[in-house]
Amino acid sequence: MEPIERHKYAPDVSFDGGDLDCGGGLLLLIRRHIDPLARGGLLEILSTDATVEIELPAWCRLTSNELVSWTKVGRQRSYLVCKGPFEDRGRTMAPVGEQLRVAVTIPDSLPGPAPAPGIAPLSIMGIGSWPRPRWMLQAVHDRLEGRLDDAAFQATADDAVRLCIGAQSRAGVDVLTDGEQRRDSYASFVGGLLDNCQLIPLSDLTAMVDDSEKFERELRALDVPAAEVRHPVVYGKLGRSHPLAVHEFEFASSCVDKPVKVALPGPYLLTRTMWLDCLRERPYESRDELARDVVRVLREEVHFLLAAGVALVQFDEPVLTEVVFGGATGNRSFMCGALSEKLEASMELDFAVSLLNEVVRGLPEKRLGLHICRGNWTRDESAALSGGYGALMDVLKRVDVGALFLELCTERAGDVDVLKAVPDDKRVGVGVVNQKLDSMELVEDIQRRISAAINLFGEARVLLTPDCGFATFADNPVASAHVAEAKLKAIVDARDLI
Repeated sequence: MEPIERHKYAPDVSFDGGDLDCGGGLLLLIRRHIDPLARGGLLEILSTDATVEIELPAWCRLTSNELVSWTKVGRQRSYLVCKGPFEDRGRTMAPVGEQLRVAVTIPDSLPGPAPAPGIAPLSIMGIGSWPRPRWMLQAVHDRLEGRLDDAAFQATADDAVRLCIGAQSRAGVDVLTDGEQRRDSYASFVGGLLDNCQLIPLSDLTAMVDDSEKFERELRALDVPAAEVRHPVVYGKLGRSHPLAVHEFEFASSCVDKPVKVALPGPYLLTRTMWLDCLRERPYESRDELARDVVRVLREEVHFLLAAGVALVQFDEPVLTEVVFGGATGNRSFMCGALSEKLEASMELDFAVSLLNEVVRGLPEKRLGLHICRGNWTRDESAALSGGYGALMDVLKRVDVGALFLELCTERAGDVDVLKAVPDDKRVGVGVVNQKLDSMELVEDIQRRISAAINLFGEARVLLTPDCGFATFADNPVASAHVAEAKLKAIVDARDLI
C-alpha cells in the first residue's frame, strides 16, 4: 500500500508511538489502545520509525485487523488501522490510558500464616479449574479487551463462582476451589495483574521476534490457537501492587464453610512463560534475573494467601513434564509455557526446584502443594505427553511442599509403583478419574484405584482428585460442568465405600 496525502476517515483513537519499532514496544501500545475499540473502530498510530512501514501491515494481516491508509510527511508517519475488517466500521468505545512503566513497591515485611481448616485423609477436591458459563466467557473477553469495567466483571464472576461452588457442594467434595472463573487460563492471568506486564495475543509476538517466519511456524504447531490465547509480555520490573488470587479466595470462602484451595502458576512455569529470548528487546538481562522477581511476587502472594486463611496453596508446574518428555532442546510447543529455550533437562529441573523452594521458604509445608500433569489443552489423549514419574522423582523428593497432586488415572502417567519412593512426609493427591473423558468411570473402578493408593501410601497420606482441571483454558474446557460434577460425585461415592 502506498501512502496518501491525508486519511479519508477520522480516527476514534490516536496515540504517538514516537520512534518505537514494533519489536521495541510499539505493538504493546497498539494492543493497549485497540483492544477497547469495538470492531470497526479506527486507531491512528503516529510513528517516526521507518521499519513500521513493513512490520505494521504484516501485524495487521496476522491479527485480522485492516490497515486502511497511511500518510508520510518527512519522517512523520500516520497509520490508520481498523479493528477487524473495515466493513465492520461502527460504534467505538473510549480509549484507555497509554501504557507506562510503574514504579515497583516491595513490602518491608510480609504477614505470617493465619489458622486454616485442616484437610483430612481421603479428602476429595478438584485440581482447580471449572468450566465457565457462556456469559462468563464473554465477560472474560470483554474485560481483556477493555469493554467491561472491573466492578461489572467481578460481579459477573461472583455469580459464576457461586454456581461452581454449588456444583462442588452437591457432589460432596471436602475441599473447594473457585473454579478459576476469573482467569483466562491457569497461568497467563497473572500477566494481566502484575505491574509492568501485559497480556497480548500470541500472534502479536510475530512482529517482535528476530526470526518472524520461524516463530510463525512454531505458533502453527502450538496446542491452542495463537490468535485466541493471550501471553504475558514483560516490559519493566515486575511488581505486585494488586493481589493475584487473594480476592478469589476471600469471595469463595464467604460462600462455603469448608476448606478452600487456591492454585497458582509455579515460578518455573511463569519464568519459562515470561522469558521470551526470541524478543529483540527485554527489560531483564537474563532469565535468572527475571526469575528472582517472579519468585518475589509469588512469595508475596503466598504470604498474603496463607494470612487470609487459605487451607492449601497449590503450585501448578505442568511444564516440568515438557522438560523430561518434550523432546529436543528448544521445543516451544507445550501449553504456551515453553516459548523460551531450555537447557539440559537436569539443569532445568534443578532450576525449577530452587525457584519453588525459595518461594515457599519458611512457610508451613502442610499448606503447600505441587501439581504436575502432562498437558490438559485437548481431550485427545494421543496429543498429550507420556512418561512415568521416575524421571521426575528427584523433583518430587526435593520440593519443600507437603502434598503432590499427580495425574495417575491416565495410562500416559506410567506405573504408579514408582511413587513408592516419594518421602513419607508428603501426601499424595491421586488422580482417580480422567477429566477428559465424557464417559463416567465405574464407581467400582474408582474404588479399586483408591484402595491401591491406600496400599501404596497409607490412608493418612492419600488425597483424591481428578487427573487435572476441567477447564485449564477458559475457551477450551475438556469437560462440561455437568460431567465435572458427576465425576466428582463418583469419587465421593467410591471413597464412601472404602
